[in-house]
Amino acid sequence: MAIQSTVTRAESLVAHIQDRIAAGELAPGDRVGTRKELQAESGMARGTVIEAVRLLQDRGVITVRPGPGGGLFVAEPSSVVRLGRTLLTVEGDAAGVADAIAVREELEPLVTELAARHRTEADVADLRQVMTVLEDSAGDPEAFIHAVWDLHRRIVAISPNQVLRETYLSLETYVEQHATRASRERSATNSEYFARRIDVHRALVDAIESGDPARARAAAQAHAH
Repeated sequence: MAIQSTVTRAESLVAHIQDRIAAGELAPGDRVGTRKELQAESGMARGTVIEAVRLLQDRGVITVRPGPGGGLFVAEPSSVVRLGRTLLTVEGDAAGVADAIAVREELEPLVTELAARHRTEADVADLRQVMTVLEDSAGDPEAFIHAVWDLHRRIVAISPNQVLRETYLSLETYVEQHATRASRERSATNSEYFARRIDVHRALVDAIESGDPARARAAAQAHAH
């Protein structure tokens, strides 16, 4: 398999595999091979093949299965679940992920109110620190959504209600386990999108710090997607 391209050699290998999938030569679940087999077939360097495999994984084109009979396999089709103007690419139960997000957001006002009632100075300092990470990740949808999830995990940790904490965290974990990547809606500019989400989450933290339950509920409702 000789591949010539003006793009990087890794990208040319990625394009070749994607072309085979588009042409129907490879279907979801089909084995593409191993890294070593791809290296032998393409004649490319090991590092180039490793980079191509990373790109294919990042784009949700292939999955890697370890062990005997493992290797690189064409990924099953993914679905996209909307989280406000964030688009989550989901493997598996997309409807379940959407349901988990809906239930979690119904819990947000109670979670935020309890955080306002029970927060300590140490809790607020932790929330401010996570907010700094969130603000620094603006421009990168992947890093940003993970920072958002970290912030909400820290908020619910303040609650003394164990059932609420465990329920909320199980929903959060379910979403994270099924979401393979995050991107922003094309109609939203980077500056508009990230500025709005930062403002909403800063308002949550401000409300929690204030200790005012009504303000906290209002901030949670404004946060809702």
